[in-house]
Amino acid sequence: MAILEVQNVIKSFGSGRVLNRVSFSLEEGEALAIIGPSGGGKSTLLRCLNFLERMDAGRITVRGEVLYDSEIPGTQEELRAKRLHFGLVFQSFNLFPQYTALRNVTLARELWAKKQPGFKEDKARVLAETLQKGLEILDQVGLLAKKDAYPHELSGGQQQRVAIARALALNPDILCFDEPTSALDPELTGEVLRVIRGLAEKNTTMIIVTHEMQFARQLADKLLFLDEGSVLENGTPQDVFDNPSSERMKRFLMHYEE
Repeated sequence: MAILEVQNVIKSFGSGRVLNRVSFSLEEGEALAIIGPSGGGKSTLLRCLNFLERMDAGRITVRGEVLYDSEIPGTQEELRAKRLHFGLVFQSFNLFPQYTALRNVTLARELWAKKQPGFKEDKARVLAETLQKGLEILDQVGLLAKKDAYPHELSGGQQQRVAIARALALNPDILCFDEPTSALDPELTGEVLRVIRGLAEKNTTMIIVTHEMQFARQLADKLLFLDEGSVLENGTPQDVFDNPSSERMKRFLMHYEE
């Protein structure tokens, strides 16, 4: 059974349709790269998956559980809880400037823990575990030595690695990246991509919106080409890059090969 099934997602802003019956599935441990021209709907799709935008129609299922069905939308409280199935890394970091790297990583997990039954009785143990988890994840992304640094004391690449650690802290089923290197220069891009490759080697289930074509070809198990809100290609990177079935994909690849 697929860990994620997305069925016929439709999203419009005003009279403009941004996503047009987008469907795909993802197996546990796979990395899916979503590519396509700017304005094609890639970021909107990630925001719908993370319930930051409410889709107009469609269905999202994770591990066989229906998280969202447009015919039975559910309450905002229910959607906030279901959002925990996904972790999202933004292109612009979105770290809290007043907190250290470690606090940025642990804050969401701590706030979640405080809402769980029995927290007051077990507060010391839960907070200690949250702190330890934060240190372990910072070590995983190579930033344990920067745990007490504030965002303004970190490079762009280091800030993005903290953002990745923050997304990992709540143990999401699926980790999503929205063009994670678009705000970085080539040297810093390399350090962030190395972290993502490391996650892929550990079979982390991921969805990555990216303009890094070579990275998508090398890392992804599946590749989606999205243009004007529609899925025009859906297959392995080898199939999509070497044998594209749509003329639009062929033109898109010619642009990157120039």
